[in-house]
Amino acid sequence: MLETSLYSPVKAFLEGLGFMVKGEIGGCDLLALSADSPPIVVICELKLKFNLELILQGVDRMAASDEVWLAACMSARGKGRESDVRYRNLCRRLGFGLLGVRPNGEVQVLLSPTALAPRRDPRRRSKLIDEHRRRQGDPVAGGGSRAPI
Repeated sequence: MLETSLYSPVKAFLEGLGFMVKGEIGGCDLLALSADSPPIVVICELKLKFNLELILQGVDRMAASDEVWLAACMSARGKGRESDVRYRNLCRRLGFGLLGVRPNGEVQVLLSPTALAPRRDPRRRSKLIDEHRRRQGDPVAGGGSRAPI
């Protein structure tokens, strides 16, 4: 399977939302424009798997667009990065939309680009603050996990 096999289903999905879509514009896998004036610019990057390279491409495209969507094939059993909470949270915080493409060409919205940033966890935050304040000095070098605290 090639990245180009994702183009048609994602193009059809965005056209269904009312965008005019073209491929490989200015190095972007897919560029979609709304009919509005000025148009809403949507850039979508395609990869066979959800990975860091896909996120880095999205970050690179942020300055030139109103919305960034990242699209990739869904894993066979649904246990890939698309279901990894950490991956989704990163994309949510960056403001990316996530699209999963099934083998039959069906496109599923995994995360909307307009999703709100996750709320802070006040309990976890207060635990961190409490532990920091209780510690005497700085006894452990950061980055190590084998030494007792």
